[in-house]
Amino acid sequence: MKVVAFNGSARKDGNTAMLVRKVFEPLQAEGIETELVQFAGLTIRGCQACYVCQKKQNRECSNGDDVVNACIAKMVEADGIILASPTYFTDVSTELKALIDRAGTVCRTNGNLLARKVGAAVVAVRRAGAIHAFDTINHFFLINGMMVPGSSYWNIGIGRAKGEVEGDAEGLQTMAHLGENMAWLLKRLNA
Repeated sequence: MKVVAFNGSARKDGNTAMLVRKVFEPLQAEGIETELVQFAGLTIRGCQACYVCQKKQNRECSNGDDVVNACIAKMVEADGIILASPTYFTDVSTELKALIDRAGTVCRTNGNLLARKVGAAVVAVRRAGAIHAFDTINHFFLINGMMVPGSSYWNIGIGRAKGEVEGDAEGLQTMAHLGENMAWLLKRLNA
């Protein structure tokens, strides 16, 4: 089994990546392979609503000159998907939103490619707005027919400067519980 995480943060190995790695710990302890894809330094454009993906039925976005098609392929191959983002003005980063829009269109118009996979949201926040970002990600999972495990609280970690989430004990515990629940669900679905 494999879980792939997409970190929509412009900051490589920042708070968002730290939270994802905390989710990975129990997954890895259960023998589940993990991979982290970081968007820092990459340019990802939004969906153009051309629907060429629907016409071609090739599991790809026609705007293939960035990393989105590679990300879609990783999503299709994975058993579980984590979408992670810092909170930007009460929502996900533009890079993660572009992935959501384009992957969602491709996957839904090519036979619901993500149905029954496990999906989990991870959100880093300085102070407020994380629940809206959390909802944005979960709406992507739900409209794609994915299974969404819960945790001991909403999947958010609090911190602004790089590394500050390490001081959010409750946030880190929430991520660990999320990883445990995700591993449990993956094992049941793949039994």
